[in-house]
Amino acid sequence: MHISRRNVLIEWGDCDPAGIVFYPRYFAWFDASTANHFASVGLLKPELIARYGVVGFPMVDTQGKFYTPSKFGDEVTIETTITGFGKSSFDVHHRLLRGDKLAVEGYEKRVLVKRADDGDGIKSVQVPEEIRTLFQR
Repeated sequence: MHISRRNVLIEWGDCDPAGIVFYPRYFAWFDASTANHFASVGLLKPELIARYGVVGFPMVDTQGKFYTPSKFGDEVTIETTITGFGKSSFDVHHRLLRGDKLAVEGYEKRVLVKRADDGDGIKSVQVPEEIRTLFQR
């Protein structure tokens, strides 16, 4: 399966008074890493929207496992992969590494959506085979 990587430098504002990363920051980084993952196979979000008529891929479930804290000044690497597809959903796994040490794992379930036919809200759409293929290389 396709793995993308991106580096994050932990800034002062990412940390709590104890000097370690405030846990919601990990979820923001994972969200950006999912968008980066799509970009890594040539599907920048504007192109995804234009090509497939979708409005995005909101998160419907998330989880984090925290093994060791990170702090101001650390540079971490986030590895992202899609581990499975449902009809309209897909599962994303993130591994945040500090050096070669696993610090945090994140899990997301996301759903590909478009605007509802009545224009009020969103509804799920089937993940196109082309997208599945791009990530299963």
